[in-house]
Amino acid sequence: MRSITLAGESCACTLSKTWRPSPVDLQTKPSTKPGRRQIKQEAIMSQPVDAMLQNLFQLVKNEAQYALDFKVEFDKMESRLDLMIAFMIDTENLKNKNEVAKAAIIKLRGMIYDADNVLTDCIVRDEYKKYRSCFHSYLSDPLFLYKTGKKLKDINTRIEQIEKSLGSFQRDPHHTIHTEDSSHARGFMSQDSYPSETVGLEADLKKIKGWILDTQETLLQIAIVGMGGLGKTTIAQKIFHDNEVLSRFDKIIWVTVSRAFREEHVLKRMLERLGKKVSGFDSSQLLGEFQQVLADKTCLIVMDDVWEMNMEWWTTLCSIFPRRDGKSSCIIITTRNENVANDMGIENSRIHKPDFLNYIDSWSLFSKFAFSSNKGICPNPKFEKIGKDITKKCGGLPLAIKTIGALLAPKIESLASWTQTWESFHDLTTEGRNKSVMASLQLSYDELPSHLKQCLLSFSIYPEDFEVRTEQLIHWWVGEGLIQGKGSKSAIEMGYEYLLQLVKRCLVEAMQQRRYDGRIYNCKIHDMVRELISMNAQEEAFCSFDEKGQQRLTEECRWLGFSNAMQGKPLGNKSKIRALILLVSNIVKHDLKNFGSLTSLRVLDISNSNLKEINAEELFKWISSLKRLANLNLAGVRGLESVPSSIRKLLNLQLLVLTKCVDLKSIHPSITTLRRLILLDSRSCPLENLPRGLGGLSNLQELSGFMVMSQSKGNCCQLIELGELKQMRVLRINLSDDTEVSENELNVLAHLENLKVLGIDAGNCKRNTSEILKKMDRLVPPPALQELYLRNYRHSTLPLWVCPSRLTRLQYLSIENGDLINLAPEVEDDNHHIAWNIEGLCLKFLARLDVNWTDLQNDMPVLRYMEVSHCYKLKGFPCSVKSQSVLEKKSGFWRKN
Repeated sequence: MRSITLAGESCACTLSKTWRPSPVDLQTKPSTKPGRRQIKQEAIMSQPVDAMLQNLFQLVKNEAQYALDFKVEFDKMESRLDLMIAFMIDTENLKNKNEVAKAAIIKLRGMIYDADNVLTDCIVRDEYKKYRSCFHSYLSDPLFLYKTGKKLKDINTRIEQIEKSLGSFQRDPHHTIHTEDSSHARGFMSQDSYPSETVGLEADLKKIKGWILDTQETLLQIAIVGMGGLGKTTIAQKIFHDNEVLSRFDKIIWVTVSRAFREEHVLKRMLERLGKKVSGFDSSQLLGEFQQVLADKTCLIVMDDVWEMNMEWWTTLCSIFPRRDGKSSCIIITTRNENVANDMGIENSRIHKPDFLNYIDSWSLFSKFAFSSNKGICPNPKFEKIGKDITKKCGGLPLAIKTIGALLAPKIESLASWTQTWESFHDLTTEGRNKSVMASLQLSYDELPSHLKQCLLSFSIYPEDFEVRTEQLIHWWVGEGLIQGKGSKSAIEMGYEYLLQLVKRCLVEAMQQRRYDGRIYNCKIHDMVRELISMNAQEEAFCSFDEKGQQRLTEECRWLGFSNAMQGKPLGNKSKIRALILLVSNIVKHDLKNFGSLTSLRVLDISNSNLKEINAEELFKWISSLKRLANLNLAGVRGLESVPSSIRKLLNLQLLVLTKCVDLKSIHPSITTLRRLILLDSRSCPLENLPRGLGGLSNLQELSGFMVMSQSKGNCCQLIELGELKQMRVLRINLSDDTEVSENELNVLAHLENLKVLGIDAGNCKRNTSEILKKMDRLVPPPALQELYLRNYRHSTLPLWVCPSRLTRLQYLSIENGDLINLAPEVEDDNHHIAWNIEGLCLKFLARLDVNWTDLQNDMPVLRYMEVSHCYKLKGFPCSVKSQSVLEKKSGFWRKN
């Protein structure tokens, strides 16, 4: 629910479709109304709008004499918009929507965006009234309500038009909704599938065969996980027909499960493959018969194309396999979703993820299909050149390679046809081609929960093979309201979870990832996935693309990745743009003029750009006109020397990122009026301090780059102020020669009950390092801390509060570049010490650290992940301690990665 407070009243407003509650709004009282409808139509995620309508009216009920039309229009919207939402529920999975329905859905989304604008304007107006009393008389003017009422009247008029356009569609008694085209409805299938010719799978087969032939487990469970078209089924088929594997089992069964999963059908087909007639059997009888058939028998079962699993049924199925010493049964599943394998209890060490084919194997596979009439040999060098270009485009995806090869095989006499195919290769979904590669990708997309679909679609604005910074992406999602917090987890934390789900579904590729917990730092998408999501993003009118797959400017555009090709071109009337991501290295004055007025903009990312010919005042003069802006990313912007006072105008701002602005010297104190901020990041900036008053930003959840200063410096934010930030989840602080910690500041961190991540960097301590660190020893730590990062900590021992009895919930400890000598455990008495609950440990550039591997394991008995680098005095470690090493504990044994 979205909640705001005005004139002493708490108002909860819910907006539907792509509009989501902001993280700030979630800090106030949540909804308690049960049973609310939720929309999950492809690219629009809805919650009921009746609460929004009722509560927006509450915003102005004390000024009712000015708001008669305002109330009337809200009443109309409440009754009509709910019907529109019901229509969208009905069309949730309608694959072949008629053109009327498609157009209506796009118009309805636009109308909801406009309603979001109205709500945001009310919130911004409220912020002005509360925190800018000098504006009070102007903003209490009924003119605002009059204009807002006119906007709502326009929205209602548009609803009427949508109702008329859908009239016959909604009233048609013969109208039926199908979730799938009947020609593609597969349900359950059972098959004896003989393997097709394979290329480049030798290593995959060797690995899985090794698991099967060497196991001592009575029931071995294996999962082959990967995106559609990667060769999962082919690998399983090869294993299923391997003579050496077959010799290990008494019975073999192959079943294709597919999406329409029903336990009874699966068991029936399994028993039928074993020669049993089970017509009329119920579920319990089928399980009993299956157990009887398997008595004293070993069995290999391949369950292909698993989309979901009934865990109670799965547990029962696994329990009926006979337990015989020296004899093993095996179940192999293939799935696009790693979460399915995890939920089924398959160990990570038994989950195999096939790699994409390398260039040589890709060309070999392509040749077998494209030149099948010539025994796989290219007959002409000209065809070879084009063929290799096409092969590269496939990115090592076997199904894509085979599909295109087979498409070109009948055209082997026409070089012009090959050339034309290469030029239009990006459009694989026309005519009958969607039965192959794009169809498999579309299936993966269709199965995504609605909240993940729009997150995936956002990748479409990035160029092919573009490596995206995860923080940038998630901040976009939060700023536009695509994701929201859940329980104790913030919206940003949920964003990382959503991204990890997309990676596990093999639709996004993690380029840089922390192995300890799967945290992703950089990611990208495969070109074929980009083809798919570009098509869907265009159909849903989020953005548009030309014949080469590059984004183009249209009036309906909601998201824009501003590229070099767009520089110098005016945006024109682009008032609908909600997210603008600059993909250029330089910003010139002409660009600002061309951008014009982007009145709906929520997300502005100009990170890593150079302010060529532009000063900060000019830049912020334009930025401050973006009244609805929620996310401003200026990370790495060169030439930005200050954040001026005009920042105060962005009263809807929730995320401000200034990381690595190497020229930034100051931030104007007016930043402390931005009460909706949830994130402020000024890491790696040459700032001397942050302005006093940050303690008033009660919604702040992440603060990075905070410099701990003496209380004698009156214009600086002091450590004592942070004690008021009760929503804080992440805090990264810097120590310097000017750092002082007063007696009344020692307990500040203990007040941050939600703080999970704490970073302390003493890199700017040059003179009185020892004295400063001694003061830090007396700090009282936050009670719920889960991750602690110590950098440049030039002291021989850890701070006194870094001990297992005071950090009982600490899971990850990272210490880099310091003078630490030991990790001495806390001693209770002469015979007993308290062990850590730490699961992940990172030790880097600690030349004096003297720790024995055996002692470390005793002190940290649940440790399962470790990184070590340049710690020369470590003893007995099962890896190199001089260079970068990673250790993981699997099945009770430490292994190097």
